[in-house]
Amino acid sequence: MQALNFPKFSFRFKNSENKVSIFDPIRKKFVILQPEEWVRQHCLQVLIQDKNYPKSLINVEKELRVNDLKKRYDIVVYNSDGTIHLIVECKAPSIPINQSTFDQIAQYNLTLNATYLMVTNGLNHYYCQMDLEAECYAFLKDIPDYSRV
Repeated sequence: MQALNFPKFSFRFKNSENKVSIFDPIRKKFVILQPEEWVRQHCLQVLIQDKNYPKSLINVEKELRVNDLKKRYDIVVYNSDGTIHLIVECKAPSIPINQSTFDQIAQYNLTLNATYLMVTNGLNHYYCQMDLEAECYAFLKDIPDYSRV
């Protein structure tokens, strides 16, 4: 797999029927290793190991409804009160981050009302803090550690 712009982490892999799988610590199972999954697993490690978010507050690949359409988000991190702290949209490294990527996560956030948004293709990462009352956002250099939430 391609080297990404993340710290180095160790992962568990398995090979079955000529397909490589990677262990997802949130779903607690092996999933087929695709380029987007490689990015998602790195994001999870950043959240868990670098930012100290509890695994119990992280959710991966769940369905949500946006304007009567079924969508799936990549990663959501909850606050301890059940509100949503962060949405992460992961793309494969070959997919450039552009306006449509931001539009996609903004659409999800109309339903989820997260405080922070992260968009990454593993090479480029973008972070925003939402001001839901003023309906605007500010770009950040990084997302906060869990201890500062």
